[in-house]
Amino acid sequence: MDTNLLKAKTIEQVAIFGFADSKEGEPIYEEVFEVAKALAQAGYIVVDGGGPGVMRAATEGAKQGRGKVVGVTFYPEDEMNYEGRDPKNLFDEEIKTANYVERTLSLMKEGQIYVIFNGGTGTISEFGMAWGLARLYFGHHKPLILYGKFWEKIIASFKENMLLRPEELEVYKIVETPEGVLEAIKNFEEELERGEHQHIKITRNGFQN
Repeated sequence: MDTNLLKAKTIEQVAIFGFADSKEGEPIYEEVFEVAKALAQAGYIVVDGGGPGVMRAATEGAKQGRGKVVGVTFYPEDEMNYEGRDPKNLFDEEIKTANYVERTLSLMKEGQIYVIFNGGTGTISEFGMAWGLARLYFGHHKPLILYGKFWEKIIASFKENMLLRPEELEVYKIVETPEGVLEAIKNFEEELERGEHQHIKITRNGFQN
């Protein structure tokens, strides 16, 4: 597939989230690598948290695809269970933040679309914030791309057990391949062109059109 044919015109930066403890050779690491490579080859800038695992895989994949990577970092002093900056994650541009919350908000700000892989509680918190913001600003939101068939069971459980609003089920797409990610982004741009919704910018103090 010619990935350049699937480059959206109005979307430049794609943020990637997932398991910080994944290792080279593991399926999730390789999946992230291939997705980031495809994104870079298509002309997107990849954004990640500058740490190990999925974050390093995203950087390495994007660099293999001759793309640019923005790393949003936080250097912890007292957070013993936070992975922090990975010196092997060789991104191109660094955005330093003061704490974990600011880092998460900065990742939300830098990404125009979020690709969320499997992960632990950190990924759950990022997924929850991205999903909550999409619902809160529905119609002006940044969409989620949930990578992996397992998300179908998770969303089904939410539908069965949680009190969801209809619009909360319209802000994401579930995909299983790098090509699926590119197609989902392109489909979102088509929604923008039809006027179904438009992007907003996230600032440190909140959101603005």
